[in-house]
Amino acid sequence: MKRVMMILTSVAMVGASVASLSASARAESGQIAAGILGGLAAGTILGAATAPHPYYYAPAPVYVEPDSIYVEPHCYWARGEPTWDGWRQAWVGSRVRVCD
Repeated sequence: MKRVMMILTSVAMVGASVASLSASARAESGQIAAGILGGLAAGTILGAATAPHPYYYAPAPVYVEPDSIYVEPHCYWARGEPTWDGWRQAWVGSRVRVCD
């Protein structure tokens, strides 16, 4: 709901600014460049305001008894034997997981 209100407010602000412009617009002394830069700045601000912000939470503390500690074996990926792939019509090298 908050995001919808921000988007509606920004649309209303842009609509009000467009409606307030006069019909006689001229490009004198760099006003077009200022308008383009101002539009890019406003777009950046509105985009940053409406972008989703990720929230990170710390994991909950967990009590581990000293006798129940499990150590995973050291594993790595190695090249396996090449096999013929009929779909691609080529030899394909497979990967094999090797654990100590």
